[in-house]
Amino acid sequence: MNEAGTSSVTSALRSLVRQQVERAGGWLPFDRFMALVLYAPGLGYYANASRKFGAMPQQGSDFVTAPEMSPLFGATLAVQVGEALERTGKSEVWEFGAGTGALAHQLLGALGDRVSRYVIVELSASLRERQQQLLAPYADRVEWVAELPDSFEGVVVGNEVLDAMPVKLLVRKGGTWHERGVDLGLAWSDRPTELRPPVEIAGEHDYLTETHPHALAFIRTLADRLARGAAFFIDYGFPEAEYYHPQRHMGTLMCHRAHMADTDPLADIGQKDITAHVDFTGIAVAAQEAGLATLGYTSQGRFLVNCGIVQAMAASPTKEQVAAQRLIAEHEMGELFKVLALHKGAYWDATGFREGDRTHTL
Repeated sequence: MNEAGTSSVTSALRSLVRQQVERAGGWLPFDRFMALVLYAPGLGYYANASRKFGAMPQQGSDFVTAPEMSPLFGATLAVQVGEALERTGKSEVWEFGAGTGALAHQLLGALGDRVSRYVIVELSASLRERQQQLLAPYADRVEWVAELPDSFEGVVVGNEVLDAMPVKLLVRKGGTWHERGVDLGLAWSDRPTELRPPVEIAGEHDYLTETHPHALAFIRTLADRLARGAAFFIDYGFPEAEYYHPQRHMGTLMCHRAHMADTDPLADIGQKDITAHVDFTGIAVAAQEAGLATLGYTSQGRFLVNCGIVQAMAASPTKEQVAAQRLIAEHEMGELFKVLALHKGAYWDATGFREGDRTHTL
């Protein structure tokens, strides 16, 4: 998208947000604002035609995800997905928010005829078109839907999906909790609230954090509709005790544009990503309460090592080894990103969690 197009999208999106603020009585909670600026049809960040994914800002991209970083990510994840298909007796894979389609391409290539149907749940028309181009060789097995059916079976994959779901902002000021939203001037506005973080925040100091009602609702829906199978979510985040630590007083909300990060979601709306870290304890508890059991939880680095990425790297060219190293290095993605696996049906000792499982920390 050129500069003029970007400007017109932002202008139209600001008008839309102001209309919604006005309809809401002059104040819009942040989760509704975030939903609009990310997903409003044709205008929101994930719904407009701008390029999002890529390794370098010179390509016009804003950030890179693991599948674009190295094809060994999908090839290694396929070890666990293939095992899950076998253990659950299924041949369908469901991916949420497939980005460029790179992960789907890698999984389909590695799993071959073990996958009879690959379903992508995608809300963005522009991303869906890009995915269709990349996945054309697998057109006989891949299909797109905008929502889950009432009941389905198979293995679910979500890479960097939960972090993009709208969050509520709660701020403690002078010992009193407020919900943060935006006013007609698209500026911050806080209102006293009965809402609270899921755990007590020790101390009286000012404190900003997020809660995740949309991600929790998504997990409950998934639990209700997945009749049998497993789900693997890979994202950056923490267990509850770390997420709501008294020292994490500025929250985790972050924006990404041209491979740079900032903390102002009210600026340049529609032109940058807005994310928050995942509260993996909240996700696991919501899943369990709705009927999905935890299969495992660990760091991305440990998960990929358990699934054989080191051996795959050893058989790869040096350049590929360097790229893949970022997926497992603790100071890169290896520790910040976590893998949470859920299942419905009989438990099994999943390969990705055989060493270094951290389910006890949730």
